[in-house]
Amino acid sequence: MRKRIAFFLFALALPITAQQRAVTVDTHADTPTEYMQHPFDLGAWNTRGHFDYPRMKAGGLDAEFFAAYVPAKYANNGAAAFCMKIMEIIHEMVDGYPQWVRYAQSTSDIRRIVAGGHRAILIGIEGGHAIEDSLDLLRAFYRFGARYMTLTHTNTNNWADSSTDEAKHNGLTPFGRQVVLEMNRLGMLIDISHVSDKTFYDAITTSKAPIFASHSSARVFSDHPRDMNDDMLRAIAKNHGVVDVNFYPVFLSDEVRKASKERDERLKSAIADLKAKDPSEGEVYQTELKKLMDANPLPKVSYTAIVDHIDHIVKVAGIESVGIGSDFDGIPETPKGMEDVSHLPEIRKELDRRGYSETDIRKIMGENFMRVFAEVERVSREMQKVGNAGR
Repeated sequence: MRKRIAFFLFALALPITAQQRAVTVDTHADTPTEYMQHPFDLGAWNTRGHFDYPRMKAGGLDAEFFAAYVPAKYANNGAAAFCMKIMEIIHEMVDGYPQWVRYAQSTSDIRRIVAGGHRAILIGIEGGHAIEDSLDLLRAFYRFGARYMTLTHTNTNNWADSSTDEAKHNGLTPFGRQVVLEMNRLGMLIDISHVSDKTFYDAITTSKAPIFASHSSARVFSDHPRDMNDDMLRAIAKNHGVVDVNFYPVFLSDEVRKASKERDERLKSAIADLKAKDPSEGEVYQTELKKLMDANPLPKVSYTAIVDHIDHIVKVAGIESVGIGSDFDGIPETPKGMEDVSHLPEIRKELDRRGYSETDIRKIMGENFMRVFAEVERVSREMQKVGNAGR
């Protein structure tokens, strides 16, 4: 008996293993687009861009969702082929660096990979037009590894309204609701970043599983349609979903949002001239556009603004409802002090400084998302069980 008691006390004193410990997850980075346009060594510490594997390690990040971003120009014009191309590139970005990362498709994969001393890479499709209005293509993308899909991007597609384009459907069409339900059945997370407010509410009432925002912030600080108002945050809480805060200063600060809007208006003719020189908006356009924007900088915002958004979401929706979705390599500027993924520990330090417990910090930095992902997986199993029983 004494030996059993002694063993029990010894077990309590053991440190938490890698298999048991909390994982950190960033739910959105556009590094594949950067890599596709300008290939670089992901295994080296780079001075350009926001993300590589050494910096991922330095930032203490366990899992990253790489975005298979499909630009709006491909809508109704080869979107599925482009999506498959960038998803294949993501697989190459993983397969080429086995000393650093492993490819993951589930919560159990993430925990197993982290326990084995590596970091996990997953895929999320950005832009619902990628499926070309086909549930068969949606299923194919799931088989190829996509574990979430952002229902729209900047463009309203044929079945869902975007937050930054003309509303044509008053939210989701009947087919759009079918897409949501099929994503539930497959086990694919429903991402409502970029969608209109009405699309958000349609998705949340249609879905049988929690939904999430892979890279959105709180509208109370920046009155941008890409951000979420307090009623939406409360709806996410009721749905048991999660909002992963975007690091883009325009979405973090209304001062920066207004300055960006003014700059866009002021530089409209110059940008039009650049497009006339390079209508495909290729490398020439991108290079010259960056020079133009660098010559007309926006006001700076501190990385602590990210934690301001986290604070607000916690206050409105609760500690279970918030995470991080940096949008690294998809945003032209980052907050001061959050120049790349290696700086993520600063968020932990700021949360600690503001009085968050270690348990709550772990939830914010990844475990809230892991809970949502696990519930999406559970709902999928239940739906498939019911479907198989009815055959």
